[in-house]
Amino acid sequence: MKYLITGGAGFIGSHLLDALARNADYVVVVDDLSSGSIDNISKWLSSNNITFLKQDLSKTEISPKFLQDCEVVFHLAANPEVRIGSTSPDVHFRQNVLTTFNVLESVRKAAAVKKFIFASSSTVYGEAKQIPTPEEYSPMIPISVYGASKLACESLISAYANTYGFQAIIARLANVVGSRSRHGVVYDFIKKLRENPRRLEILGDGTQSKSYIHISDCIDALLLLLEKAMEKVSIFNVGSEDKVDVKMIARIVIEEMGLHDVELYFTGGIDGGRGWIGDVKTMQLDISKIKKLGWIPRFTSYESIKMAVRDLLKEFP
Repeated sequence: MKYLITGGAGFIGSHLLDALARNADYVVVVDDLSSGSIDNISKWLSSNNITFLKQDLSKTEISPKFLQDCEVVFHLAANPEVRIGSTSPDVHFRQNVLTTFNVLESVRKAAAVKKFIFASSSTVYGEAKQIPTPEEYSPMIPISVYGASKLACESLISAYANTYGFQAIIARLANVVGSRSRHGVVYDFIKKLRENPRRLEILGDGTQSKSYIHISDCIDALLLLLEKAMEKVSIFNVGSEDKVDVKMIARIVIEEMGLHDVELYFTGGIDGGRGWIGDVKTMQLDISKIKKLGWIPRFTSYESIKMAVRDLLKEFP
């Protein structure tokens, strides 16, 4: 089996590469290294069954030779910073929507791809009134440009799958945490406390409560969906079965770093205590659909955060 991973040097993509490469499959990794790192995949670069292609997919399509005989595409390339959308919305259009269009065009012209797996996001639901939120929840009204870009990508993928005959699997992910992550609340808190171990600035009022999933659970879910999802276009929520608030995350990080008497400074946030424009205040996904296929998260949100802190502390210089 030959795979292609866009964003394969990034946080999720590099962990996916680890899982695929261990089974001696042939994998093409495409990444522009804007948010990913070559260090994440360096151990595989000398392997005969791994090809790395540095390319900005928002500007050009994938060369047909890299998709020759490729049956599965994992499309993970995207700009992951939700906050940037409020000041530079063009970033999410180019790096998420336009990139997805170019990847789909590459797949259409190659004609060998049978399955297309896309990493979408819980942000497509916006401020859902139903918690936990099921896949059929509507209307989906994203409150961030990032969420809107992911929803636009889902629509493009659905149209291409139905028009050009490949299978599409869309995974709406909760907040994924773990080693190699370089954005998000856990990374931000560690970075701030390394700079000032006496005071931690927290965006918002600290009551934002969301679901978190460990990277190992996320990869297991993607691989299970690859094997067991059967519809022409299928959509699955992927997350844990609980949520934690920002105050609790701060306490976990402080405890794992061995700090004491840290002053917590809350910015107060905007629009009811959100951390930034587009910040969803409460999020938890209904994962009963993927559980019916046999996937169950091994770790709770609390456990996932704790493990992620320990992993990231080992990686910090």
